[in-house]
Amino acid sequence: MNTGTHKPNQRYRRILSFPAVQPCESISPATLVASLITLSHKICSFQSNLFPTQRRNARETIRQIGIILIFLEEIRERGLMIPDSTVLSFSELHLTLQKLHLLMEDCTREGARFWMLMKSPLVATQFRHLIRSVATALDVLPLHFIEVCGEVKELVELVAKQARKVKFELDPDDERTRKRVDLLLHQFERGTEPNSNEMKRILDYLEIKSWTDCNQEIRFLEDEISFQCSDCGEREVPFFSDLVGFLSYCRGMIFDTLDFSLRDDTDQSESSCSTEIRTYINPEDFRCPISLELMTDPVTVSTGQTYDRASIQKWLEAGNTICPKTGEKLTKTDLVPNTALKNLIQQFCADNGISHSRSENRSRDITRTIVPGSSAAAQAMQFLSWFLAGKLVFGTTEQQKKAAYEIRLLARANIFNRACLIQVGTVSPLLNLLDTDDQSMQENAISALLELTKHTNGKELIMESGGLAPILMVLKSGLSLEARKSAAATVFYLCSVKEYRKSIGENPEAIPALVQLIKEGTTQGKKNAVVAIFGLLFLPKNHQRVLAAGIVPALLDILASSEKADLVTDSLAVLAVLAESVEGSYAILKASPFPLITGILQSLTSPAGKEHCVSILQSLCVNVGAEVASVLAKDLSLMPWLYSLLAHGTSHATKKARSLIKILIEFNQTTSSGFMGSSDAQE
Repeated sequence: MNTGTHKPNQRYRRILSFPAVQPCESISPATLVASLITLSHKICSFQSNLFPTQRRNARETIRQIGIILIFLEEIRERGLMIPDSTVLSFSELHLTLQKLHLLMEDCTREGARFWMLMKSPLVATQFRHLIRSVATALDVLPLHFIEVCGEVKELVELVAKQARKVKFELDPDDERTRKRVDLLLHQFERGTEPNSNEMKRILDYLEIKSWTDCNQEIRFLEDEISFQCSDCGEREVPFFSDLVGFLSYCRGMIFDTLDFSLRDDTDQSESSCSTEIRTYINPEDFRCPISLELMTDPVTVSTGQTYDRASIQKWLEAGNTICPKTGEKLTKTDLVPNTALKNLIQQFCADNGISHSRSENRSRDITRTIVPGSSAAAQAMQFLSWFLAGKLVFGTTEQQKKAAYEIRLLARANIFNRACLIQVGTVSPLLNLLDTDDQSMQENAISALLELTKHTNGKELIMESGGLAPILMVLKSGLSLEARKSAAATVFYLCSVKEYRKSIGENPEAIPALVQLIKEGTTQGKKNAVVAIFGLLFLPKNHQRVLAAGIVPALLDILASSEKADLVTDSLAVLAVLAESVEGSYAILKASPFPLITGILQSLTSPAGKEHCVSILQSLCVNVGAEVASVLAKDLSLMPWLYSLLAHGTSHATKKARSLIKILIEFNQTTSSGFMGSSDAQE
């Protein structure tokens, strides 16, 4: 086993948890000493003045480990013989030093300063326990068998003695600052807006000096909330929510400027309408208990609980051996596909026009509830919403831009935030900001509206206030493809309301603008436009408008050129809907799609994509007739794939495949009979 410092994957190790590696029993003392030296150097390399909290405890820890390092280096430099009897105590010391190193890493971790302050009593206790473990390891170390000089032996004995007696206490400054935070949180709970100077003093103490620093703290806390694991305990979620509310208020009100270029901000996964719409409108039973996302590949573990395969695999790869939901020990780690649930989810998606393909970006909408995480967070959000609404209306251009960006982030975080922001009247001023020559202003205003459109009241306000026109203006001629992408996603959310499909479809600019974005947008922009078109097709009157806009050639170009399986699947879904009508079938037939569709059927791994392919071919045969059947009958590779769908396809794909097989068999029989009759007549 590797005896060096254990470097756990920070993606999986939760802060203040200390996995560590113990050396093998058969390890040589010399190898163990070398590893201890490496560990000690790493601990001593920390500088106590860089600790936002726990400075005294860190300084004392570094001092004591520094003395142990002198002892260990003398052993190595003098090449001293180390008896096997030292392995046990050195092994215990090795384990403790690993945990100390992890603790020091946590104390200096960027983005976790605020959390470490609020956990400072626990952290001080951890320091005390680990240093006493060092003393215990040194107490049982047979120093008389190691021939180091007397002075070094005295130093080691002194460290052991001090480690038992030294007081690792909570720093008085840390405690005062922590109590000040508690006081301000209580003020929020009572509905009193705290003094911003008091909040700034807390941030200064933790050296949270910029908008980015504050945002990094918020993201860390949100990740902790979303990390569903047995040792997290939902009892801590309200407290996490308190801190997120506190810091969100600080980010929005205390930091006047953004210390980065909005155009360089690449964290814009909220502009995708595919993943987040699923998490917002789908039944709770279809969501993975770990990721809270709609499951794309549900599997069942030995406890009987079902999770999405990707999420439970990450859980198991992190070394966890219990069921995340029940806490029971997993008797085995086999993942059994839950085919019945998968078919139900796919059918639900097909019925509701939702893409079931996996997005690389996970939604950060971590609460997904109208209820706030805590009363303090709720009040902080109310105060902040009023402040931002005022800046949108009365602020300078830069203040308006920043307010739009804050609303974009806050509305993305959870449904309660959206409700607050809508209630204070942010929709109308955001719509007004769309007509601008400032690219970042337009991008952030439309992205903020996209997030607010996910709320029912947001959709209503946009449509009732005449917001469709400026949104379509951005969709058609926005200042960037990024803005147009967000506009397409906004149209998609509006399409989820039945009455709005008519208004959007009847607007002469809406559908042509979506088709144009399919032709020239970014990959995600194309996807958003395709899914928006899909939503519009739920109104039959929109079919003719979509066909007239030239959707079929645009979608076939995607099928021929795109390497993104989810975009291909969504494009096939639109073609499958269009092919259900005679007019749609002839429009598709005109583009000679057969080699493309049959090739995708045989190469695409997505079950939904295969289903759409066979649905298109079946509809073409039904609506056009022998002209299509004759082409398909000549493709000898098609029939085996259709039979494989009978065994392995979705229920809808099986039904379509069976119908298409029957059509092709009847066509071949009719053709053969015709040939036979002609031959008999000639004879």
